[in-house]
Amino acid sequence: MTEVMATADRFGHREHLHVTWLALRRFGLPETISMVSDGLRSTARYAGVPQKYHTTVSRAWVVLIAHHLANAPVDDFDVFADGNPGLFDKRLLMRFYQPSTLASEAARTGWVEPDREPLPEA
Repeated sequence: MTEVMATADRFGHREHLHVTWLALRRFGLPETISMVSDGLRSTARYAGVPQKYHTTVSRAWVVLIAHHLANAPVDDFDVFADGNPGLFDKRLLMRFYQPSTLASEAARTGWVEPDREPLPEA
Protein backbone atom coordinates (compact mmCIF):
# COMPACT_ATOMS: atom_id res chain seq x y z
CA MET A 1 0.00 0.00 0.00
CA THR A 2 2.92 2.32 0.61
CA GLU A 3 3.76 2.08 -3.10
CA VAL A 4 0.57 4.01 -3.86
CA MET A 5 1.30 6.68 -1.28
CA ALA A 6 4.96 7.05 -2.24
CA THR A 7 4.20 8.02 -5.84
CA ALA A 8 1.02 10.04 -5.32
CA ASP A 9 1.15 13.80 -4.94
CA ARG A 10 -2.51 13.62 -3.89
CA PHE A 11 -4.86 10.84 -2.89
CA GLY A 12 -7.63 10.98 -5.47
CA HIS A 13 -10.01 8.49 -7.03
CA ARG A 14 -7.27 6.58 -8.88
CA GLU A 15 -5.29 6.11 -5.67
CA HIS A 16 -8.39 4.88 -3.84
CA LEU A 17 -8.96 2.35 -6.63
CA HIS A 18 -5.31 1.28 -6.53
CA VAL A 19 -5.24 0.72 -2.76
CA THR A 20 -8.51 -1.20 -2.94
CA TRP A 21 -7.18 -3.33 -5.83
CA LEU A 22 -4.05 -4.14 -3.80
CA ALA A 23 -6.07 -5.06 -0.72
CA LEU A 24 -8.47 -7.26 -2.69
CA ARG A 25 -5.58 -9.18 -4.24
CA ARG A 26 -3.99 -9.75 -0.86
CA PHE A 27 -6.91 -10.12 1.56
CA GLY A 28 -10.09 -10.87 -0.42
CA LEU A 29 -13.46 -9.18 -0.40
CA PRO A 30 -14.77 -9.35 3.19
CA GLU A 31 -11.52 -8.21 4.77
CA THR A 32 -11.03 -5.47 2.17
CA ILE A 33 -14.52 -4.10 2.82
CA SER A 34 -13.61 -3.81 6.50
CA MET A 35 -10.14 -2.38 5.86
CA VAL A 36 -11.29 0.24 3.37
CA SER A 37 -14.28 1.24 5.49
CA ASP A 38 -12.23 1.51 8.67
CA GLY A 39 -9.46 3.42 6.89
CA LEU A 40 -11.76 5.93 5.24
CA ARG A 41 -13.81 6.42 8.41
CA SER A 42 -10.63 7.07 10.42
CA THR A 43 -9.25 9.43 7.80
CA ALA A 44 -12.46 11.45 7.72
CA ARG A 45 -12.53 11.62 11.51
CA TYR A 46 -8.85 12.66 11.64
CA ALA A 47 -9.51 15.37 9.05
CA GLY A 48 -12.33 16.72 11.20
CA VAL A 49 -15.06 15.78 8.73
CA PRO A 50 -16.46 12.46 9.97
CA GLN A 51 -19.73 13.16 8.13
CA LYS A 52 -17.91 12.72 4.81
CA TYR A 53 -17.50 8.99 5.37
CA HIS A 54 -20.22 7.09 3.49
CA THR A 55 -20.70 3.39 4.29
CA THR A 56 -22.69 2.41 1.19
CA VAL A 57 -20.47 4.27 -1.26
CA SER A 58 -17.31 2.77 0.25
CA ARG A 59 -18.59 -0.80 0.20
CA ALA A 60 -20.16 -0.53 -3.27
CA TRP A 61 -16.86 0.63 -4.77
CA VAL A 62 -15.00 -2.29 -3.17
CA VAL A 63 -17.56 -4.72 -4.62
CA LEU A 64 -17.29 -3.16 -8.08
CA ILE A 65 -13.49 -3.31 -8.06
CA ALA A 66 -13.63 -6.93 -6.83
CA HIS A 67 -15.98 -7.82 -9.68
CA HIS A 68 -13.66 -6.34 -12.29
CA LEU A 69 -10.62 -7.92 -10.68
CA ALA A 70 -12.29 -11.34 -10.70
CA ASN A 71 -12.98 -10.93 -14.43
CA ALA A 72 -9.48 -9.64 -15.23
CA PRO A 73 -7.03 -10.95 -12.60
CA VAL A 74 -3.91 -9.08 -13.67
CA ASP A 75 -0.80 -8.38 -11.58
CA ASP A 76 -0.28 -4.82 -12.77
CA PHE A 77 -2.59 -2.03 -11.66
CA ASP A 78 -1.97 0.07 -14.77
CA VAL A 79 -3.04 -2.87 -16.96
CA PHE A 80 -6.10 -3.35 -14.75
CA ALA A 81 -6.91 0.37 -14.96
CA ASP A 82 -6.51 0.46 -18.75
CA GLY A 83 -8.81 -2.55 -19.08
CA ASN A 84 -11.51 -1.09 -16.80
CA PRO A 85 -11.93 2.58 -17.68
CA GLY A 86 -15.51 2.61 -16.36
CA LEU A 87 -14.17 2.40 -12.81
CA PHE A 88 -12.74 5.88 -13.25
CA ASP A 89 -16.18 7.40 -13.73
CA LYS A 90 -17.10 8.65 -10.27
CA ARG A 91 -20.77 8.62 -11.33
CA LEU A 92 -20.70 4.83 -11.83
CA LEU A 93 -22.72 4.21 -8.68
CA MET A 94 -25.67 6.11 -10.23
CA ARG A 95 -26.17 3.06 -12.43
CA PHE A 96 -27.02 1.08 -9.30
CA TYR A 97 -28.48 3.71 -6.94
CA GLN A 98 -30.99 6.53 -7.10
CA PRO A 99 -29.27 9.78 -6.04
CA SER A 100 -31.81 10.17 -3.24
CA THR A 101 -30.90 6.74 -1.91
CA LEU A 102 -27.21 7.58 -1.69
CA ALA A 103 -28.05 10.95 -0.13
CA SER A 104 -29.98 9.28 2.67
CA GLU A 105 -28.72 9.03 6.23
CA ALA A 106 -29.35 5.27 6.11
CA ALA A 107 -26.92 4.88 3.19
CA ARG A 108 -24.33 7.15 4.76
CA THR A 109 -24.28 5.33 8.07
CA GLY A 110 -25.00 1.76 6.98
CA TRP A 111 -25.18 -0.59 4.03
CA VAL A 112 -28.12 -0.05 1.67
CA GLU A 113 -28.80 -2.42 -1.22
CA PRO A 114 -28.89 -0.90 -4.72
CA ASP A 115 -32.33 0.27 -5.86
CA ARG A 116 -31.74 0.57 -9.60
CA GLU A 117 -29.96 -2.64 -10.45
CA PRO A 118 -27.95 -5.14 -8.38
CA LEU A 119 -24.23 -4.77 -8.05
CA PRO A 120 -22.38 -7.40 -10.06
CA GLU A 121 -21.12 -10.51 -8.28
CA ALA A 122 -17.55 -10.21 -7.05
